Amino acid sequence: MGHAGMAATVVRYLRSVGSPTSAAAQREAESVDALPRPDLRAVGDDERAPVSPAEFRAVLGNFASGVTVITAPPGQDENGPSGFACQSFASLSLDPPLVTFMVARTSTTWPRIARAGVFCVNILGAEQGELCRSFAVSGADKFAGVSHTPAPVTGSPQLDAVPAWIDCRIHAVHTGGDHLIVVGRVVAMGAAGEGDPLLFHKGRFGRLAD
Repeated sequence: MGHAGMAATVVRYLRSVGSPTSAAAQREAESVDALPRPDLRAVGDDERAPVSPAEFRAVLGNFASGVTVITAPPGQDENGPSGFACQSFASLSLDPPLVTFMVARTSTTWPRIARAGVFCVNILGAEQGELCRSFAVSGADKFAGVSHTPAPVTGSPQLDAVPAWIDCRIHAVHTGGDHLIVVGRVVAMGAAGEGDPLLFHKGRFGRLAD
């Protein structure tokens, strides 16, 4: 699928989940020239994967990352907010202000966030490993005992005592193998400006050394 086709697909997707799309976004989807893009496909039955999943995880585990909790307000006919722990988060663009996170296609939380059309990135501090673990489980009430307030624009849960938070509207969704690449447009943000970040490295939580 070319760039224009992908852009048009994203516009249709955002409309299907109730997220507003502007006329400018529609024009962009229709006007961008198609560019060469590698096929998005799984390894066929007659092919051998270039690396094993175990090797992939072991090598990529050497890259230390921060840890976040992505949250969203309840959608229509939903009883409560949704959220999940996420280490695959990054800033993407200054103009316009965009961030991105990746989520597994098999996630049961993502459809709820998609229906909301908005989310808040809660960047966790060094002492919030247990908070992260509570959002990493499935099938439980992840917000039980967790204090939070509505983010100022989208109303997504802003978790108390996090070092920083980023309030976003879903801007685009792209395919990425067994994950989805979600792009958010920043509408509000804030930071306490103190405390060390929670880090994840080789399967364990850590913190900055003095």
